[in-house]
Amino acid sequence: MTDTPTRQRRLSLAMARVTKLPSWSLLAAGTLVGGLAGGAYGMLTPPTYTATSYVVAVATEKSDPSSALGFAQAYGRVATQLTVLADVQVTTGVPVRTLQRNVQAATSPDAPMVAVSATSSRPALASEMANAVSRALARQANTAKKSTHVQLVQFAKAGNPIEPTSASSAVTTLVGASAGGLLCGLALLARPRRPRQDDDPVPAAASVPAPATAADVPGKQGKRGKR
Repeated sequence: MTDTPTRQRRLSLAMARVTKLPSWSLLAAGTLVGGLAGGAYGMLTPPTYTATSYVVAVATEKSDPSSALGFAQAYGRVATQLTVLADVQVTTGVPVRTLQRNVQAATSPDAPMVAVSATSSRPALASEMANAVSRALARQANTAKKSTHVQLVQFAKAGNPIEPTSASSAVTTLVGASAGGLLCGLALLARPRRPRQDDDPVPAAASVPAPATAADVPGKQGKRGKR
């Protein structure tokens, strides 16, 4: 029976102490917590590596060289489709879902070239996936070479990347610290403002009594009676 009022009293005292803390302490705490969380994320998350291979579209003698650019744009959209990735799964043993998630293709509006990039936590696997997708894309495109009069040729193979492309622990620490400080700053702006001494209500001015008339003055009233 007596524990509940005591706990409530302690809780109210603790809340009162927290509200008395300066604003910069909340910002510092949020920045510290965010930096620690970002640093832990960067240290616990394994680094990722990206390898890129290139294939180029070449027009045959029976085609206009300018048509190679249009076919390169089309083949860039086909590079990550199931028809190409299924062939890569057979040759590399990597599941199609992993390939769809970690392989991307990009084209250039000025050159008939397709860049195939693959990302993995292992540098050798990243280069293997990029080269396998490029070869599979070239095989798929060259089966229709007689009708399109354009063939795909592997321009540059992907090598094993040396440096990771993922953010380092230092970068994630800075990002986490910035996010923590920003959230705490927004919380301080959104909280209700505590009343200050200058905000106390001004007491109402004392009412001034109305001037007394001659009938209300005792001395004058007596003189009138004597007359």
